[in-house]
Amino acid sequence: MSSEVAIKVENLSKCYEIYDQPRDRLKQFLVPRMQGAVRMRRSQFFREFWAVKGVSFEVKKGETVGIVGCNGSGKSTLLQMICGTLNPTTGSVQTHGRIAALLELGSGFDPEFTGRDNVYMNAAVLGLAKEEIDQRFDEIAAFADIGHFIEQPVKSYSSGMVVRLAFAVQAMIDPDIFIVDEALAVGDEKFQRKCFARMEELKSKGTSILFVSHSASSIIELCDRTLFLDHGVRLMYGPAPQAVRAYQKLIYAPEAEYKRLVEQYLAADQSGNAVDTNKLDNAVLRSVETNEPDGDAFDAGLVPETTAIYPTQGAEIKSFSILDAEGRVVNVLQAGKTYQVQVAGHFMEDFNGTYWGLHIRNVSGAVITGQRFPEDGTFFERVKAGSDFNVKFSFQMSLLPGVYFIGGGVWSNQEPSCAHRIMDAIMFRVVPGTKLNSFGYVDLMSGPPEAAVG
Repeated sequence: MSSEVAIKVENLSKCYEIYDQPRDRLKQFLVPRMQGAVRMRRSQFFREFWAVKGVSFEVKKGETVGIVGCNGSGKSTLLQMICGTLNPTTGSVQTHGRIAALLELGSGFDPEFTGRDNVYMNAAVLGLAKEEIDQRFDEIAAFADIGHFIEQPVKSYSSGMVVRLAFAVQAMIDPDIFIVDEALAVGDEKFQRKCFARMEELKSKGTSILFVSHSASSIIELCDRTLFLDHGVRLMYGPAPQAVRAYQKLIYAPEAEYKRLVEQYLAADQSGNAVDTNKLDNAVLRSVETNEPDGDAFDAGLVPETTAIYPTQGAEIKSFSILDAEGRVVNVLQAGKTYQVQVAGHFMEDFNGTYWGLHIRNVSGAVITGQRFPEDGTFFERVKAGSDFNVKFSFQMSLLPGVYFIGGGVWSNQEPSCAHRIMDAIMFRVVPGTKLNSFGYVDLMSGPPEAAVG
């Protein structure tokens, strides 16, 4: 194992035995032994489930690697095998240096012990002497920022307090390898920002980080490379933006398209030298882009699973839709074009001071942009019960390629203030129209960059 490599995973697999009935477990223990004694073919009373199958990759020292994939793709199982808390069925894991891991909320904490006791116990397990813990305790307590609860039993903590203390212990001991499995989603935004800043600090000191998250923006911002898993199999290992884009395309693809994409990703990943990740990922993306429509289109597979419909309080939104220049309903949009988002519905009661709002969110839930009608400070003063509404918001599609969600509502400056609201009502995908010079979420470039060198 090279001195520049912190983690080396080779052909790693984990298989679980699934028994349909409890007695099958006893049969599996007794019958094959009896059959073997008389040289009969051994029976099997379980089904095999491969949570991880044949995964290989390397993480260099000081590198941050993200891991993405749907629920059940093997992310947590892989991390447990790397940490040594789970034995692999086949394959090997080599690590170099002290590992700190935040895998499950409160794992390793004794609920009867105080926060202080758990800090000392967890730090000792990680290899710190009591004198070292004494020197770092104030720093750990300050980072966790749970006040006097540090002296209270952990069983009295909220989930957010548990993750605060757990992260503080693991991150403040300056590990060589730091592994985080989605636990930060529990903390509030202020604490999450502090955690990400600490992870950047650890990275600058040479710590290697493995980071599992469903937040595309966090993966892209934090990670140098990203491992994309699907049903326990590696589909891609390369630059974070490319792997995240491939992941987003896969999870929203119809079943037939899903199978085709998986085959393309696997073929590209296995076709050449696995170290040449840029070549592999670019090949995948080129093959995917050739299947994008030349113009606006409607993809029936783009259906959000995060739609939240608020109670109706005198009005009801019947539909959201995106219209192209010809008035067709579309959800695969071309960068640079203009579209209208139409919100239609019905008033069941009289309203005064009414207005409509619309927002566009990214996959991680951040509001990218929004519009209000009428403009801020003005309202529809009188709306009669029984009236229908049809409001059209115009957008210049300056969003960069990716998947986005549209939601909105009807409000009043009187009670009830929210007549009706739907979150993530519809979703759409933006596909590239030309070569891109921008990155992030919005293309604000008004002309090509200019430079004077020398």
